[in-house]
Amino acid sequence: MNVKKIAPVGRLPAAPFQCQTIPPPHILVVEDEPDIRQLNTEVLIDFGYKVDAAEDGMAAWQALNSDGYDLLITDHDMPKVSGLELLKKLHAARMALPVIMVSATLTAAELKRNPWLQIHETLLKPYTVVELLGKVKEVLRTTSVVRAPAAPPPNRPSRSQVGFLQLR
Repeated sequence: MNVKKIAPVGRLPAAPFQCQTIPPPHILVVEDEPDIRQLNTEVLIDFGYKVDAAEDGMAAWQALNSDGYDLLITDHDMPKVSGLELLKKLHAARMALPVIMVSATLTAAELKRNPWLQIHETLLKPYTVVELLGKVKEVLRTTSVVRAPAAPPPNRPSRSQVGFLQLR
């Protein structure tokens, strides 16, 4: 004989405990040097992050307009669109995104001239993997209260408008 348990009115049946996992932070690494780009990407993936890579600022801008990210790590000295130019585009499009700026040549004076770009951290080349991971962890920790991928520009539909459900 099959017996089916029915929950009392107003109560939901108890479900077995299911572990809900938070998706890993999604990071965009922008670096024109292929070896550095590959190393940074592999290290971040090995430490559990979801990572996309772009070879220059122009490719990064396309990626930022097609997907949501929790962190941008960008080199400054790149062909086509520099790191600072990329951040100016982000600002003009009102895309809020934590940023780690990487450079061998960018001076503190240049950064002070553009405080509105809101660079969260800087990494001076050459840097170690430990320094990279430390900066990533610190920026994500300090921005975790407001951690949500950067919103796409207003003229592009969001994921929720095209049928995606994104829980954060």
